Amino acid sequence: MDLPRTLRTVVPPRDPKGQREGFTTGACAAAAAKAAVRLLLRGEGSSEIESTLPNGQRHTFVLERCERTDDVAVCSIVKDAGDDPDCTHGAEIVAEVSLRAEPGIELRGGEGVARVTKPGLGLEVGGPAINPVPRRNITAMVLEELAGSAFRGAVVTIRVPGGEELAKQTINARLGLLGGISILGTTGIVKPYSTAAYKASVVQAIDVARERGQTILVLTTGGKSEAYAMKLYPELAEEAFVQVGDFVGVGVKHCARRGAERAVVVGMIGKLSKMADGRTMTHAAGSEVNMELLAGIARDLGAGEPVVSEIRAANTARHVMEIAAREGITQLCSSICERVVFHLGEHVGGALDIHAVLVDFNGAVLGRYPSPAPTEAS
Repeated sequence: MDLPRTLRTVVPPRDPKGQREGFTTGACAAAAAKAAVRLLLRGEGSSEIESTLPNGQRHTFVLERCERTDDVAVCSIVKDAGDDPDCTHGAEIVAEVSLRAEPGIELRGGEGVARVTKPGLGLEVGGPAINPVPRRNITAMVLEELAGSAFRGAVVTIRVPGGEELAKQTINARLGLLGGISILGTTGIVKPYSTAAYKASVVQAIDVARERGQTILVLTTGGKSEAYAMKLYPELAEEAFVQVGDFVGVGVKHCARRGAERAVVVGMIGKLSKMADGRTMTHAAGSEVNMELLAGIARDLGAGEPVVSEIRAANTARHVMEIAAREGITQLCSSICERVVFHLGEHVGGALDIHAVLVDFNGAVLGRYPSPAPTEAS
C-alpha cells in the first residue's frame, strides 16, 4: 500500500477569493509518466519535466519523485490546483512505468485511483477511473518520449497516495467509483471555482442515474437540501439524487436529453426564489433574489400594501419567508414552486415533467407544485 508521505514540494496555499489557475490530476499524471519514461531511456533523473497539456499548452512541472529500480521508474508531481477548492490540491500524483517491445500503452490504476463499478461514465466497468482526455494525454506524452527508441510500448500505473481518503470528499462512491479519486481534466488547466468542472459532474451524475434505470431524478441545490430530499423520497435509490448546486438549468436540460420521465427540484427559498424569477444559474454573484417578484406574489395572494412594501424591502428571501409566516400568507412558497416549474419547463421546451418542492432550514416542506404532488411512482 502506497501511503502518504512527507512531501518536499510545497504548493502555494489557496486564496478562497483568488483567481490563480492550477493543473488537473490528468495533466500531472501525464507529465509524471513522461518523466518516468525519460528516466528509463536516459538513465538520468531530473528535477522537472516539460509536458504538453490537452489544450496544447506546454508547462514545466516540478518533480517530487524521480526514482528507478531495475526496469521500473517512479516519478511524481504534487498537484497544484491553484485557488480552486479542489480536494486533490497538494496530492501526490504518481506514475510507475515499465517499458516493453510490443506496441501499445497499457494504463492501470493503482492505490488511491478509483475503480469503475457502474456504467454510464464512458469508462470500462472494472477498469481504473482515468477519464478519456487524461488517457489520451498520458498516452501521447509516453509515446513522445518513446519516439526513436527501441521500445514501442509501456505499462503505466497511476497512483495517488491517500486517494481513498480524499475520495470521501467527493461523490465518487455514489457514481460507482470506488477506492480512490478519478484522474480528470479536459484542458489540463484548473480554473478557480471551475464552473465547467461542476457542470461536468452534474452531467456525469445524471448519466449514471439513467444508466442505472432511474427515471425520476431529484435535483437538489446542496448537501442539506439533498439530505432533506432523501427523507422525502425514501423509495428512490441514492443515485437518483443529484446535487446540481447553482446549475439547475444544466440539470433539467440533461435530464430531458437523457430521457428521464421527471425531475423533482428540491431546495430552500433563496435558490428557488431565483428560479422563480427565471434564473437557471443561481450563484449569488450571478443573480440576486428579486424582492419585487416576491412582493408581487404576496400581493396576488391577498397581502395588504404595508406587508407588500415590507417584503419589497426585505433583506433576504429567508426574511420574506418569515414575514409571510407571520402574516399567514401560507401559499407563498407553493406559488414560488409553481413559477419554478413554469420557467424550468420553458427552459427544456416542455420535454420533461418538472416538480418543485420548497423546504425550510429544518427540512419541513413549506410548498410544492404540483400540489398535492402525485406519488413518485405514479
